Amino acid sequence: MIYTCTLNPAVDYVVRVEEFNAGGLNRSESADMYAGGKGINVSRVLKRLGSDTCAIGFAGGFTGEFIKNELDREGVFHRFTKVDGVTRINVKLKSSTETEINGPAPAISDEDANRLVKVTSELTERDWLHIGGSVPSSLPGDFAGTLIDAARSKGARVVVDTSGAALKALLPYNPFFIKPNHHELGELFQTDIQTKEEAAAIAQQLIDDGTENLIVSMGGAGAVFVSKEGAYFAESPKGTVKNTVGAGDSMVAAFMAKIDAGLQPHEAFHWAVAAGSATAFSDDLCTKEEVEEVYKRVSVRKAEQEGK
Repeated sequence: MIYTCTLNPAVDYVVRVEEFNAGGLNRSESADMYAGGKGINVSRVLKRLGSDTCAIGFAGGFTGEFIKNELDREGVFHRFTKVDGVTRINVKLKSSTETEINGPAPAISDEDANRLVKVTSELTERDWLHIGGSVPSSLPGDFAGTLIDAARSKGARVVVDTSGAALKALLPYNPFFIKPNHHELGELFQTDIQTKEEAAAIAQQLIDDGTENLIVSMGGAGAVFVSKEGAYFAESPKGTVKNTVGAGDSMVAAFMAKIDAGLQPHEAFHWAVAAGSATAFSDDLCTKEEVEEVYKRVSVRKAEQEGK
């Protein structure tokens, strides 16, 4: 089972306004609500790809119930730890420009935190723990590490899907897999990454330090995969980009799903690029059929072959 842990989920309220007038009355053309959060997106894609998954984390109030109901609607199993307070609402205003207002997280008590740790301590060597997104400010800074230790004690594989200081703090846990984009990877090393070769060289340093598998997404320039077996470069397939939200989460989901199904890491990378692209080409998260179609158009080569 692949468990996805979203410590700070949200209801994403997407509002579309043709011409936004700051300070004045605006009427939306349309509005939609989605269950948001990296782990939740990953579980939704995993379900669509046919993998066993369970979404865990913290949820409270009517917004927490909305998230659970949305996952129920898609047939995604969940085991959230209930908290007092209300799961946050993130407003995404789409007009000539896009504006985001992220709401505050509910306070997490020590008792709530311990109950979630107990859940991860029940995982086994057959399970995965994916930890993604931000950590509520009411939790200790090393709380994600506590969850990792609990899962690792039973042999579970750990995937870290965050960025910045949070990612840097979790690298010493030697995760099985991480997926920064090239900006996030460059931020770790205080450098600017422009090419796949530069991304591969810097990613190799993290592999040498203990991370087992690493995908660097580079938008329209493609992606890079690095592990002890070497480096691979992927070209992005051609298509009309409609939506970049969830593309990275789709890559993470497909990589875990294919590894869990027995594929080699570089083969799982091929499927990861297809899944990320399929989501970018659609209005919502990718479907299995869309991933399979895009897969045929993804080009992957071993890094040594680049330019030959």
